[in-house]
Amino acid sequence: MLRLRALVTLLVLVSLAVLLAVPTRSRLSPAAAPSYLGFDLNEYPGDDGLPLLRKTFAFAGYWLNAPPGEKRTTWLGKRALVQSHGFGLVVLFNGRLSRNLKSSEDAKRKGTLDGENAGKLAHQEGFSAGTIIFLDIEEGGRLTHPYHDYVNAWIDALAPQNFRTGAYCSGMPIDDGDGKTITTVQDLHNHLAQRKLVLWVFNDACPPSPGCVFPQTPPSPAQSGISDATLWQISQSPRRKEFTAQCASTYNTDGNCYAPGDASHKWFLDVDVATTANPSAPQ
Repeated sequence: MLRLRALVTLLVLVSLAVLLAVPTRSRLSPAAAPSYLGFDLNEYPGDDGLPLLRKTFAFAGYWLNAPPGEKRTTWLGKRALVQSHGFGLVVLFNGRLSRNLKSSEDAKRKGTLDGENAGKLAHQEGFSAGTIIFLDIEEGGRLTHPYHDYVNAWIDALAPQNFRTGAYCSGMPIDDGDGKTITTVQDLHNHLAQRKLVLWVFNDACPPSPGCVFPQTPPSPAQSGISDATLWQISQSPRRKEFTAQCASTYNTDGNCYAPGDASHKWFLDVDVATTANPSAPQ
């Protein structure tokens, strides 16, 4: 009996030793999923700029219509060339501002019109069925009721054209009164009525943003504060001083963010991270 007990004790000790020798990551959790760097830029960087930008970035924003502050988009007709350089794409459609939506009926009409136009432009550019088109929502915090009608109509107009929908929107908490805060992401979730949106959030506040940086191991979009975000815009050009004081040194002295190797400061851009190298790809 004593020999049996001694043998059992020995086996237990050996098992513990083997277990402790296994690396912690293997025992407790799988390796973290990789993140990828990307950029978005209102103006197409030019054919000659693609090789330099590809050295740093896996994907690029691709505007179907005029970006904020612009009268037209310069990206149209460039899809095949951009992809030939190895870039994944984030397909963008600039949404309207709430001040341009006079009522719920007006919002629904314009949302349907813009959704149909986004699908038409995506088809013309050769994007395949299932491609995710992101609606650019520049306003933060709570959205107006007509704006929610606009977003929902935009989603509904794209569905029959076989495109999936996403939203570029704020993931930054805003004072909502009574000591509470809200993000645009939360507000959208509360008004989608079973509709689906892939989330691309902007939160350039430092922290959680690291600022205008280009790490070989980019942070996860979930570190933005929005756990289900697929993309996170970590920096904007020019930097917003009220949010970026703690990472000001990562930006150029003019307040903009430039790509590594852009010695002439030709493109001031926004920097993004994503869970995939091709965020708008059909899934």
